[in-house]
Amino acid sequence: MPSQQPSYDVVIIGAGFSGIYLLHHLRKLGYTVRVYEAGSDLGGVWHWNKYPNCRVDTQGSIYQLSIPEVWETWSFSEKYPSADELRGYFAHLERVLGVKKDIEFGRTVTGAWFDKAAEEKRKWTVETDDGRVTQCQFLLSCVGLMTERYVPEIPGLETFQGRICHSASWPKGGVDVAGKKAAVIGTGASGVQIVQAWGKEAGSLFVFQRTPNISLPMQQESLSPEAQKALKAEIPRLLAAREKTFSGFLKDPSPHRTFEVSREEREARFEALYQEGGFALLLGGYSDMLLDEEANREVYEFWVRKTRARINDARLQKILAPDEPPHPMATKRSSMENDYFEQFNKPNVHLVDLRESGCAIAAIKPDGLVLQNGTFYPLDVIALATGFNSYTGSLTQIPRLRNTSGTTLAEEWAQDGASSYLGLTRRGYPNMFLCYALHGPSALTSGPVSIELQARWIIEAIRKIDESGLTYIEPTEEAEKTWKATINKITEMTLFPKADSWYMGANIPGKKREMLNFPGGIPMYEEMCFKALQNWEGFVTV
Repeated sequence: MPSQQPSYDVVIIGAGFSGIYLLHHLRKLGYTVRVYEAGSDLGGVWHWNKYPNCRVDTQGSIYQLSIPEVWETWSFSEKYPSADELRGYFAHLERVLGVKKDIEFGRTVTGAWFDKAAEEKRKWTVETDDGRVTQCQFLLSCVGLMTERYVPEIPGLETFQGRICHSASWPKGGVDVAGKKAAVIGTGASGVQIVQAWGKEAGSLFVFQRTPNISLPMQQESLSPEAQKALKAEIPRLLAAREKTFSGFLKDPSPHRTFEVSREEREARFEALYQEGGFALLLGGYSDMLLDEEANREVYEFWVRKTRARINDARLQKILAPDEPPHPMATKRSSMENDYFEQFNKPNVHLVDLRESGCAIAAIKPDGLVLQNGTFYPLDVIALATGFNSYTGSLTQIPRLRNTSGTTLAEEWAQDGASSYLGLTRRGYPNMFLCYALHGPSALTSGPVSIELQARWIIEAIRKIDESGLTYIEPTEEAEKTWKATINKITEMTLFPKADSWYMGANIPGKKREMLNFPGGIPMYEEMCFKALQNWEGFVTV
């Protein structure tokens, strides 16, 4: 007799913020839950990303879960915590909540499908890379936005005889660049952070930049025990406040439009926000910054003046902070930095502008890198800070994630572009819920606030399905089309389409260019989602 397949009420894929939050609260409600995590420990993106100087771009006071027994017994030592400290935070989550007993580590989900033809089944079958099969009523995808690494197709990449590392698969023991010739390819968030570390260590550092990064100073601070104690008293208020703002950060813009106030007043406001640090300059300015190019340009020109003052070389000033913006401010997620631009004042740090004629990367050689114009850079170490196939890639990389017709999600989205309903559900996938994925506030917010909002919806949906005696829910085709149209309508009112960003899927060759976030803000999103939940608006219920 074959052994019976294990069965749970809920299977969760991923043990980062969202997987842990959902596991904790669903267990409290009495559900049996199993979590499959591909990594060897808790943390999601913070487990995988171990490159030098890796840290979060959000203040730790709001970059945490709102579970009282967790935050009451934890304090971050810096205003913007490092990845190491965030891994410590996840270890603290385990100490307080005891989540690991329901998590299997080193288990990659390779397929999942729902059988709704046979009335006695109507469950999800989930397979993992060890060949095991599990059944559940509810399947929760908590794989996050940045799981599938993007490595550009550079000829000869595999021939390099030095050390080469993607930022999201950094070797455990680190990479020694002291006295060596090192390169960073890419100047997104991870590239900016690696440059700040390697600029202080490498014999020679070559930074290969395609698009200038409109990085902002985080104004980092160490928090003394006294400061930590004072901040802890504010945590309940801060965690409540983050859900009331447009972005999920503790900052909303002035109700005034940019040109309704004098230049002097604008400059004073911009300066105060710049000194505050982090995303304050982007979030706390004027209400039309993301709607009007001239208003946006005012902020950009302020940033250019502040940034060029930090760079000694006049030529580098115009490459790192060009006269013409590479894209409107805030249409890409700005990276936070402490001394990124100062690295280029050092004699060992060299900037290579890949947008100059003939300067695109042609090939990797066994001992270095060559540009299309023939310029050769001998190298010992290469960091690929080339990002991810964000949003969709995290889900489509599950090879046998199939709808009820047998088509894989990867096949569906490759043909028609990405679609969902509320950023929480997908037609053809009954009782599968997405958390911190596409078509939600996601990367336009602070992660935990978006995660908790969606997780509360998922928990309430599961509870309501059970209490109503339903077997499953599934969104309609019309609901998905309407949701996508809503996202597109809001997006077209903004400057987001003017940037070739990962928000728009534009960082991946061949990927459909479309908005992958819900850009209407946290309050609107919450209202629309919970309104639909009241009477299952947009869903088929069985």
